[in-house]
Amino acid sequence: MNARPLHDRIIVQRLEEGEQKIGGIIIPDSAKEKPQQGKVISVGAGKVKDDGKRIALDVKAGDLILFGKYSGQEIKLDGEEFLIMREDEVLAVIDDAKKK
Repeated sequence: MNARPLHDRIIVQRLEEGEQKIGGIIIPDSAKEKPQQGKVISVGAGKVKDDGKRIALDVKAGDLILFGKYSGQEIKLDGEEFLIMREDEVLAVIDDAKKK
């Protein structure tokens, strides 16, 4: 993938969750909710303040994050689906995942 997001945007790949079963019933793909966890693939250089200085992002490539259900814009690059969103839309960084 040869895409670099601008400013405070990040590119995220959703993490696939296991097959969802509710009460022994297998939920079809069309009815499943999209996962709200993802892996940061690429980050922009940071937000530019009014005085011209850049504010570095808190997330970095490789971080596992949580984001809102309707966050970001879905894009397709090299045949794969990604989300591009602003850093503001990230709810949390999952620290435990790095230890596993």
